[in-house]
Amino acid sequence: MGCVNTTTRKKNCSQQLPVHTGTMMNCCGLLTLQREPVPLKSIEVELEVRDHVATVFSTLNYENKEDKPIEAVFVFPLPGDAAVCHFSAQIGQTQIVAEVKEKQKAREEYDDALSSGQQAFLLEESDESPDIFSLSVGSLPPGESASIRLEYVTELAVQADDGLRFCLPAVLNPRYQPQGSKGAGVQVTSVPASLVPYSLSFSARVSSPRPISKVESNCSLDPLQYLNTDQTQATVKLAAGHKFDRDVELLIYYKDAHQPTAVVEAGQASAEPGSLMGDPVVMVSLYPEFPQSVMSSTASCGEFVFLMDRSGSMSNTRIRSARDTLLLLLKSLPMGCYFNIYSFGSRYEHIFLKSVEYSQKTMEEALKKVEQMEADLGGTEILQPLKHIYSQPCIPNQPRQLFVFTDGEVGNAKEVIDLVKKNSGSHRCFSFGIGEGASSALINGMAKEGGGDAQFITGTDRMQPKVMQSLRFALQPTVVDISVTWDLPKEVSVTVLSPPITTLFQGQRSLIYAQLTGQSSEAAEGCVTLKYSLAGHPSENQLHFSLRPAEDTGLTVHRLGARNLIRSLEMEERDRRGQQDGGVKEKVVQLSVQSGVSSSFTAFIAVNKDNSEVIQGPLVRRNIPTPCTFPNLNSSGRHMSRLGVSSCLGASSRLGASSLLGASSRLGASSRLGASSLLDASSRLGAPSRLGASMSDSAVMFEDIVIDGFPMMEEENQSRKYFPAAVPEQPPRDPLLQLVSLQEASGCWLLDAALAAALGKTNEEVEKSKPEKASSEVWATILALIWLHGFNMEAKDEWELLAMKAASWLRAQNAPCVSECVDAGNVLLGCSVKKEALGL
Repeated sequence: MGCVNTTTRKKNCSQQLPVHTGTMMNCCGLLTLQREPVPLKSIEVELEVRDHVATVFSTLNYENKEDKPIEAVFVFPLPGDAAVCHFSAQIGQTQIVAEVKEKQKAREEYDDALSSGQQAFLLEESDESPDIFSLSVGSLPPGESASIRLEYVTELAVQADDGLRFCLPAVLNPRYQPQGSKGAGVQVTSVPASLVPYSLSFSARVSSPRPISKVESNCSLDPLQYLNTDQTQATVKLAAGHKFDRDVELLIYYKDAHQPTAVVEAGQASAEPGSLMGDPVVMVSLYPEFPQSVMSSTASCGEFVFLMDRSGSMSNTRIRSARDTLLLLLKSLPMGCYFNIYSFGSRYEHIFLKSVEYSQKTMEEALKKVEQMEADLGGTEILQPLKHIYSQPCIPNQPRQLFVFTDGEVGNAKEVIDLVKKNSGSHRCFSFGIGEGASSALINGMAKEGGGDAQFITGTDRMQPKVMQSLRFALQPTVVDISVTWDLPKEVSVTVLSPPITTLFQGQRSLIYAQLTGQSSEAAEGCVTLKYSLAGHPSENQLHFSLRPAEDTGLTVHRLGARNLIRSLEMEERDRRGQQDGGVKEKVVQLSVQSGVSSSFTAFIAVNKDNSEVIQGPLVRRNIPTPCTFPNLNSSGRHMSRLGVSSCLGASSRLGASSLLGASSRLGASSRLGASSLLDASSRLGAPSRLGASMSDSAVMFEDIVIDGFPMMEEENQSRKYFPAAVPEQPPRDPLLQLVSLQEASGCWLLDAALAAALGKTNEEVEKSKPEKASSEVWATILALIWLHGFNMEAKDEWELLAMKAASWLRAQNAPCVSECVDAGNVLLGCSVKKEALGL
C-alpha cells in the first residue's frame, strides 16, 4: 500500500515517495527522494514500564539546513489507546510547554503565530482514527535547531503466554478511504522503510514488584541489564541501525503470574478538590480465575462468522497464512455449530447465503473455496460486509462469534468501531491485526466494543496459535451478570471512570479506573468485589487495598483514567451526532484541558512568545516521510499500491498541500505551504489547504495515479494491477497442515494412502500394523493423535482443539481395543505416547 511520487519542479527538481512512519523515528539522512532536505534528524524514545503501565518519552530533533525558513509537518502513528499528556519544544535555551486547547482555536492560534512571523508548534489527533497524529513545527529559521518532546502513557496488553506487549508503531501504511466517505484524507508522505532518512534510538527501563524473567522483541536488542540483585529492575536498548521495516514490539515477562492489584494515586495539589485531577484516582487490575471443571467443558454450539481481508495489501505470505488459519479453524469447530466465511476488498463475498450447520459436506465446500482465496478484491471496505453480517437474524441458542482478519489499513476506523458497538448485544467480536502498521485503534476498538479479544500478528509471528487462542475464548461459556461493587469508608465516595465490564475471559486482565472523593485516614482500606455467573455457577473475586497513595506514580493513573473517560464521551458524542447532544463535546474539551490529555476535539499548541525577532520571508513546507511496508516493491524503490500516492487533493485536507499530480498545481490561497507536486501533470487544487481544513475530516488517503502508463488505482481487481510480479511458487505444505487437512468434520481420520503419506509411511505399513479388532477409522484416528503428540508438541496450541474433538469421537465409539491400537501405533511411528496423554 504505498505510492510513488515523482515530481519535477522547475529550479527544484524533487522526487518523493509517500512515507508512512511510526510514531517515533529518527532521521539519519538529509534528502527525500525528491532531493528535498528532511529537517527531522533523529528520534530518541525512552520507555518506562512499571508493572503493566508504560510511559513513553519521545524526542524529535529538527534542524533547518536550508537558507530559508521552513514549516515541517510529520504525520505518524501512536498506539490507539495512548493518553498523550505532554508536548514541548526546546529552541536553544528556551523551553516552551504546550497547552491543550479546543482544536479549532489551537489551529487558529498556530496560523496567526506563523503569519505574524512567530514560531509555533501544533500536535493534533486525527478525527478519523485516534492512532494517527500530526505534528507541525512552524517557522524554523535557517540554521536553527529544535527538539520536540512528547509524552504519552498506555497500558500493556496481556498475551496468551502471560507476556505484556508494548508496541512502538513505526510504520504507517496508507489507510484506504471507502467510496463515498466524507472528507479528504490526511496526507502522509511515505517512503519504503529502507529509505527513511532519520535514525531511531530506543531504550526501555522496566520495574515491577516481581522479578523480570526476560524481555523479547521482534527487533535486535542489546542484552538485558539487571539493575539490582532481586531482578525487579532492568534496562534494555534497541540495537543500533533499526531499519524501520517493522513496528518495535517488546514482550515483557515477569516471574510470577499476574496478581490482582490496586494502585491509588494522590491528586494534583494545584487542582481543585472534587475535580478529577484534584482527587485521588485508583487503578484496579483484576485477573478472574474460573473453576477448572467449567473451563474443561467447551461449548458445542455457536454461530462462527469469519470475515477475511482480501485487499491487495494482503498478498503473498499474508493470504497464505490466512488460508492455513481458516483450515485449522474449520477443522476445530464443534459438530452442531453453524458457520459462514465472508471475504472483502472493494466488494465482499460470502461462501454461503447464510450461516449453515457444520457438517462434512459444508466443511468440504468451504475448504474448496478457501483454497482458491487470493488477495484480489482491491481496497479495504470493511463496513459493508459488517453491515450485511449484522443484518442477518441470529440463530436461536447459537451465540454469534465474529472473527475479523485485516491488515487494518482503513480510513474510517471510528465508523467501524461504532457499528460493532451498536451490535455488541448480539455477538462477540474477535479481531486480528495482520502485518506491520495495522491500525491498533481499529483492531483493539473492535474487540473492546465487541466483547472479544484482539491479537496482532507481525513479522514472523505465526497467525495460527493466536487465532486458536481466540477460538478457545469463543468456545468458553459466556460470563454473564457481571457487576462491580465498592466497599469504602463512609466519608469516601467513588465515581467510576471506565465503561462497565461486559466481558471476562480466563487469564485476561480487566482494568477499572475510579475517582475517590472525600478524606480518609492513612490506614483506611477499601474493597472492590467483582461478581459474575459462569455456566450457571455464581462466582466472586474480592480485592482489599490500602487507600494510602502510592509513591512516585506522578499523574500516570489520573491520565489513564481521564483517557478512558474521554474515549467513552467521544463515543457518546458520535452516537448523539445530529441530536441535542447535551454538551458532550464541551465536556470532552473541558476534561481534556483540565487533565492535559489530548482528545479528538482538542490539540496541543505552543507559541514562542519570547523570540522578539520576526521570521522573514515565505515558509517552505517540508513533509517528514514515514516508513511504510509494501507487499511488492520493485527495484527502483517504487511501490505499486492499491492506494496510489500520498495525496492532498482532498478539498479540505488541513495536512496536505503536496499535490501529487501536477507541476503546475494551483494551491489557491495558501501557497505558503509549498505545493510539492509529485507527478508531472497539471492538477488544480484550488482549495484552502491549511485554514479551516481539517485533518480530522478524514483518514490517511492515497490518490489514483498513472505512473509510466501504469494505472495505479481501479475499483476492481486492483491488486492484480498493483502487484504485477510473477506469482511465487507455493511452498510445500507444512506436514502438520497436511495431516490436519485430512481430518473429517466429526473428528476422525480415514485410513487411506493420503494419511499414510502424511505420517511418513506406506499404505501397506499402516494397514499391516492395524490390530485385527480395530476399525480402520479408530486406527487411523489414534495414529494421527500419536503423530501430533509425538512429533508436533511445539505446535500444540494450534491442534489442541481438533485433537480434543478426535478424542471425543473415539470415546463415543466405545472401541474395544484402544490400548492395543496405542501400543501398535507407538511401535509403527517410533513414539512412546501414553494413552492418557491422548485424552483417552
